[in-house]
Amino acid sequence: MNYIKSGLKPGLWFVGVPIGTARDITLRALDVLASAEVLAAEDSRSLRKLMDIHGVPLEGRRIEVLHDHSKAQSVARLVDMAQTRSVAYASEAGMPGIADPGFELARAARETGVTVTCAPGASAVVTALAVAGLPTDAFHFAGFLPNARQARKTALIALKDVPATLVFYESPKRLQAMLEDAAEVLGGDRQGAVCRELTKRFEEIRTNPLETLAKDLKVQTVKGEIVVLIARGERGRVREIDIDEALVSALRSMSTKDAAGFVADSLDIPRRRVYQRALDLARDMPAD
Repeated sequence: MNYIKSGLKPGLWFVGVPIGTARDITLRALDVLASAEVLAAEDSRSLRKLMDIHGVPLEGRRIEVLHDHSKAQSVARLVDMAQTRSVAYASEAGMPGIADPGFELARAARETGVTVTCAPGASAVVTALAVAGLPTDAFHFAGFLPNARQARKTALIALKDVPATLVFYESPKRLQAMLEDAAEVLGGDRQGAVCRELTKRFEEIRTNPLETLAKDLKVQTVKGEIVVLIARGERGRVREIDIDEALVSALRSMSTKDAAGFVADSLDIPRRRVYQRALDLARDMPAD
């Protein structure tokens, strides 16, 4: 046994579970699963199997199921129980509340005054960002895109100018069509990554421009859980006149160095491109 059974305070306890490899679970998560008075899951079979692997007994507890078909009734019942008992909820995989009904459960619990806490764990979103080699300073998780092609394109158009790496969940059956639409709407040369079966035996990471990824998948069949990442688009080219106007304004109240840094950050361009121009403009500006 690798867990410690202890008393938990009443409330809702979210439990992060593995996205693939069963050993990717924290000791604290096992403690919570062993100690909670009530167990709930998006998929009771998955949670039961995970508990069996790690030797966590049910001890007479039944696993309440929370899924889209019975969401409203299940949420109300679990929140009611959490007012006087400890309720542990686990997603089918990864972190609760990320593309599963846990979001509604957490919101309802907080609205009722029930304490919500978390034993964090694996996340397919963060794992894909870690291994794909695309920028991670800013990212936007968009979940699953619509099934219908026109609706999917409309959703992609709305995301086109988001200044962050885009992250999606996708099914193997729709992956190739999704990449084709992304290449058409966002640009075929935009860098993408297809992350498949993360943490599992057949884990695979493909990185290429979107157009190349879409073409490759026309002749290749993929299976398993998939995360798609798409790099942020390049910003429009900044004109020299725009830089000059911004520098002239900044130089009225800042030093040359500070003005160059301010303008470079504001226009998201390299400082070395701005600094020499700032020196030239400062030299030509009339003294006060």
